[in-house]
Amino acid sequence: MEEVSVINTILVPAGHETQAELVRAEYINYFSKQPGFVSSTFYKSLAREQDGSLKYINIVVWASNEAFEQVVNQGFTNEQGQNQDGMRVLGKGFLPPIIVSPGQYQVIAKNT
Repeated sequence: MEEVSVINTILVPAGHETQAELVRAEYINYFSKQPGFVSSTFYKSLAREQDGSLKYINIVVWASNEAFEQVVNQGFTNEQGQNQDGMRVLGKGFLPPIIVSPGQYQVIAKNT
């Protein structure tokens, strides 16, 4: 099975940075206890957008797409994105005005 990277771009308005970082920490604490979790890396832009907002990138690596889907499970099928544990997954744990753009990717090339 191939690892799957869930890459979320997170646009955080000025003044909401702490909230975004706390929500991300809560979710990584939850995800890290789930079968198939491999790692997570969190990035913050070095520069602000013109409106003062910051971009973050959160990358969560899962052992397989199946492992990812088991954690997200019913989060795919309801508007709140709640999984079987009541966690709002697929970026829906971040409340407005924070904007999350989630996506699932696989590595096609890696250079070291």
